[in-house]
Amino acid sequence: MNQPAKILLQLDSDPQPSVFDAVVAIDSGVDFLLRHGSVTPDNVRDLVYGAIFTRGGDDLKHTAIFIGGSKVADGEKLLAAVEKTFFGPRVSVMLDANGANTTAAAAVLSTMKHVDVANVTALVLGGTGPVGLRAARLLAGLGAYVRVASRSQERAEAACRSLAKHVPADLLEPVAVSNDEEALAALADVGVLIAAGAAGAQLLSAQARQQATSLKVAIDLNAVPPVGLEGIKPTDKAVEQNGAMCYGALGVGGLKMKIHKACVRRLFEANNLVLDAEQILAVGQSLT
Repeated sequence: MNQPAKILLQLDSDPQPSVFDAVVAIDSGVDFLLRHGSVTPDNVRDLVYGAIFTRGGDDLKHTAIFIGGSKVADGEKLLAAVEKTFFGPRVSVMLDANGANTTAAAAVLSTMKHVDVANVTALVLGGTGPVGLRAARLLAGLGAYVRVASRSQERAEAACRSLAKHVPADLLEPVAVSNDEEALAALADVGVLIAAGAAGAQLLSAQARQQATSLKVAIDLNAVPPVGLEGIKPTDKAVEQNGAMCYGALGVGGLKMKIHKACVRRLFEANNLVLDAEQILAVGQSLT
């Protein structure tokens, strides 16, 4: 007997739904993609109703929802609105606004190839941005002690308060880093460094990084020149420099794409899944 078509409802907070997310969905085996832009929590209900009232029983797992958009905070609000809409019948849903969850998961899984994250101190530069927040959350969730860095101490403290809703607060330390001198102080005893700053912003010089002798892993998630960690090429993948295994954005990107596709496929295995940061990391772990 033929299976019902796999239908993915793409909800995007931006006016034009992401082409990137659409292509990945198609490459993941979705049969029909329904793309909606400018979606807000106020108009999400009827879109979700259309997804959950048209199929019943076991057929519900053949419909799923993907939440994207360039702003992670908007995506989080959409996820909350979608979950609030479910009252019995429901479908599986994935949040990956701005690629933050899949990118952070790929960075953390790359880290786990080289160190035991439950026994390491990590520094996340650009830790108040969407990917930085997710990376810090996943690392602390695995037991790492995480220094969350921002140019502003106030923003770093606000980020830690937000993260403490998901992970133990005593595993988080806000730090202000606006130059190499402050970065070196924050790098004391750090084994894992992840740079998740804005595109084209250098966060640490190669000279300063070479002075951080405790580093075991250094990952730069910015591919736009100048890169975030000077001296690490976007294509680097487990390239050793001064005793640390280094990854560039493209070096992590291959795993990010595998995780993204695997998560979309996973949506159609059941109708009750919610794939957020931790669940997406778990899917990635199943691949590695």
